[in-house]
Amino acid sequence: MDISVFNQFCNASVLVVGDIMLDRYMLGDSQRISPEAPVPVVKIAKQEDKLGGAANVARNIRYLDARVGIVGIIGNDDNGARIAKQLDTEGIGHHLIRSSDKPTITKLRVISRKQQVVRLDFETTFDANDIAPLMDAFKEALPYYSTVVFSDYNKGTLANISALIQEAKRQSKFVLIDPKQSDLTLYAGADLITPNLGEFKLAGGKTDDEAAIVQSARALLAAANIQTMLLTRSEQGMSIINANTKVDLAAKVREVSDVTGAGDTVIATMAIMKALGQSDEDAAEVANLAAGIVVTKLGAEIVTPEELAAAVIEQKLNHGAHYQCPPEQTLRHIELARRAGETIVFTNGCFDILHAGHISYLEKAKSLGHRLVIGLNTDDSIRRLKGPSRPINPFDQRATLLTALKAVDWVIPFGDAGNDTPLALIESIKPDVLVKGGDYTIATIVGAEETLARGGKVKVIEFVDGCSTTKTIERIRQSATRE
Repeated sequence: MDISVFNQFCNASVLVVGDIMLDRYMLGDSQRISPEAPVPVVKIAKQEDKLGGAANVARNIRYLDARVGIVGIIGNDDNGARIAKQLDTEGIGHHLIRSSDKPTITKLRVISRKQQVVRLDFETTFDANDIAPLMDAFKEALPYYSTVVFSDYNKGTLANISALIQEAKRQSKFVLIDPKQSDLTLYAGADLITPNLGEFKLAGGKTDDEAAIVQSARALLAAANIQTMLLTRSEQGMSIINANTKVDLAAKVREVSDVTGAGDTVIATMAIMKALGQSDEDAAEVANLAAGIVVTKLGAEIVTPEELAAAVIEQKLNHGAHYQCPPEQTLRHIELARRAGETIVFTNGCFDILHAGHISYLEKAKSLGHRLVIGLNTDDSIRRLKGPSRPINPFDQRATLLTALKAVDWVIPFGDAGNDTPLALIESIKPDVLVKGGDYTIATIVGAEETLARGGKVKVIEFVDGCSTTKTIERIRQSATRE
């Protein structure tokens, strides 16, 4: 698989339709058992609200850079308002129908010491009156997307799913289904369906052995007029099954923290890959890797293009490959990392000839936070600063070397407009830690004043003695003269 596909994720467009939920997390410590009952007492220290259900599928798609919209039902209540606000914040287009007499579906989880203590569900199944406006909203949104995901949690939003699928196929859309109904014929006409083993068995699938799985899966697909099944099999991985082939993908063994939302991540990744015309096998391979990543995170979390690309590179043992997201997406990726609680470190420089001093410096810089961003002078900027004989290596080659380093997360150019300081870039990124190397003082570092005013930190890291690009170039010249 060519990892350049991750640079194309921003070209995919996906519409999600289904049961929208609010996932509320209450987090705290637990150090004693209640005297009233044999249950832990959790002292709540923090509350977090996240998009859940179909909205979590949309959130996964958006965090993977694709354009995404969502159609669904919420209550005319505070939790519904929170969902609408979060969709706006995440950049997810939405066509929300507000039920006047049903609450927004909400799942409250109490978490202590990274363990879920209890989950409380607040919900009432939507009825025919609630879903009556859904088709009109769907038709309004549909022309703007190439691919449709129906995320069915059996809460009533998709009670008329057969008609929705027919409309999507009438407009030549690729349709994926995350099912909850035991009768798969309700999803007739879909291109791809993603049941887990439990859902597969409820639909009539046989799991006695591999032959039984294949035979019963093909029978279910034929009866429902569905092209392909991605069967998720927990620790056994996944299987892509259609009328002619079956491809098995082994599970990516990682330390499992929480399986919440893993199915959402799988179908979100599949939808983007299929929207870009990728094969079923390649799409399932990437979705399998995404599932392996997301289960290591607590709660309904997301996967980034950087994490996926790194997983693909690791799997293929292609250590010469690297991934750098398109420049227009980088600032958004940085902001997403910040929202996830990660510390952003920034440094800048020419990095014309990469040497041991640079490696040591960048590793020390990365150790000050979670993510390291490098502002890299453009070629024109270096010529203005260093003279017409520089740079030795053009920007693309310098960026390639830097992004191949484990310490570096993103490289962003600056200096094209004739301003050779990174101040504007620093103001855009708003790093938590600003780093410079050498004999700088904090007072002389560009952006230090602004960073400190925001509550950030400024650090100076000493360079390794005897390592510098200028000295390296001079040694090369002297060697060439002697020869």
